[in-house]
Amino acid sequence: MADVTPMTARRSTPAALLARVRDRSPGLPSALLGGALAAVLGLAAFTALVMLLWISSPYPDSGPGGALHVAAALWLLAHGAELVRTDTLSGVPAPMGVSPLLLLVLPVWLLRRAACDAADGGAGDEAPLVPGRTAWTGVVLGYLAVGAPAALHAAGGGLRPAWVWTGVCVTLVAVAAAGAGVWTAYGRPSGPLERVLGAVLPRGVRHLVLGPDGRPGAAARAAAAGAVVLTGGGTLLLAVSLGGHGGETRGAFLRLTEGWSGWLAVLLLCVTLVPNAAVWAAAYAVGPGFFLGTDAPVTPLGSAPAPPLPPFPLLAAVPDTGAGTAVNWAAGAVPLTAGLVVGYFVGRGTTTHGRAPAARTDGRAPAGARPRGRTSAEVWTRGRTAGAAALAGVLCAALLALLAALAGGPLGVAALSRFGPVWWQVGAATLAWLGPTAIATSLAVRAWRGRAPADPPTERLPGPRAPRDRPLARRSRALVPGPHRWFPRSRQPGGDGRKTPDGLPRDLPPDPGPTAAALRPEEAPSGDSGG
Repeated sequence: MADVTPMTARRSTPAALLARVRDRSPGLPSALLGGALAAVLGLAAFTALVMLLWISSPYPDSGPGGALHVAAALWLLAHGAELVRTDTLSGVPAPMGVSPLLLLVLPVWLLRRAACDAADGGAGDEAPLVPGRTAWTGVVLGYLAVGAPAALHAAGGGLRPAWVWTGVCVTLVAVAAAGAGVWTAYGRPSGPLERVLGAVLPRGVRHLVLGPDGRPGAAARAAAAGAVVLTGGGTLLLAVSLGGHGGETRGAFLRLTEGWSGWLAVLLLCVTLVPNAAVWAAAYAVGPGFFLGTDAPVTPLGSAPAPPLPPFPLLAAVPDTGAGTAVNWAAGAVPLTAGLVVGYFVGRGTTTHGRAPAARTDGRAPAGARPRGRTSAEVWTRGRTAGAAALAGVLCAALLALLAALAGGPLGVAALSRFGPVWWQVGAATLAWLGPTAIATSLAVRAWRGRAPADPPTERLPGPRAPRDRPLARRSRALVPGPHRWFPRSRQPGGDGRKTPDGLPRDLPPDPGPTAAALRPEEAPSGDSGG
């Protein structure tokens, strides 16, 4: 019996089990709490906005419960989830898949911040970081733990979530944003990105997307610049079209609702949909345009009649029905400019110039001297330059196609099942515009920057000063004391400042000759020492 261990010695209390789990996965409880808090804050922000509009509305359609259902549905819509509207006139449920892109900023920012704080551990800079997988898993699980009840609550209202789209979109947003937060907390290392790119791209192409130093490569920077030009050009086109249809825009704004609360709600909705409209305008500029219905395409070549739509202010910017004119065709300047910018960025990254340090008077370069001028250039080959430009065009086209997919979606059944740009058409047209333009521009910039540089003038730094080789007569005269040493030539006694043909001032004593140079000042005659 002495060798038998009591069963009570092997039992573990709940506190011991919790401590063991906490030791095996440090930071997991705080990561779970951070993810849940991010979801709660997002829901609270949307709830406060909806409740404010509901309270200020003079004709509320439902009670506080309906407003809370709308807030939960709006939070899901911000993640890109598709909703289903059940209270239609025909009684047939209608999908609503146009997600305002501006609303996506809030959940992404909250998730990224929560993941960054979870990876830091909140114990100061000297404390070790929480393992990345632990922080990422905890934030995602905590976020989804709050998102699932919110989706169930939204299912009881007039806007019900489509479960497949809701599960996919909310999970993707949580995974991507939390991963970005953990990556930021670890100092943005290039290792994870290299492993991901290495599985789909060869090494030479991978370095054009991600440089050896971990920074974006030449093709990635050029693609980002092209996407900025395209979206910025789309915003400019939207502003110009709204200004040209100012009367229709104001009329639609006033007819849609009444009262300041309704106008405020419409204004907020228009602001959140401005990024979507900018992407639609960019799709219009590259050629395919967008759809206001299954049989109503809007392109620079012409616009078909659209089905009956509510008087929404942003829809007033749609070009008039009919064949396109030169004004509509001028939108092609946007993708042309984007192609030039992409080609310039690629061409600028294809040359690496060497620098020559400044030289001293003795011909040796001092230590730490700053480089002066171009002396050599390492230029990519034409094939590599053209390949980098083509890759940048592909990346930019893929990015714009992704934005087009997020900016559009169905707004109903039958005629409104296609509303917005078609992503694959936008991507193909963007590549057709950017590919040739970027390749030609990159080769031209490469040829210009890779030309043989001219030898720059050498900057002479201060050094030991060598004596100038002056004439013997002037050197000897400089050693002889006399009036001409202490007075300007124009003010010498009896002198008028004029010179003789040999270059000497007039009315001066004759040159004593080279023997005077050997005399020391103390050995000079007493008559010549004063004056």
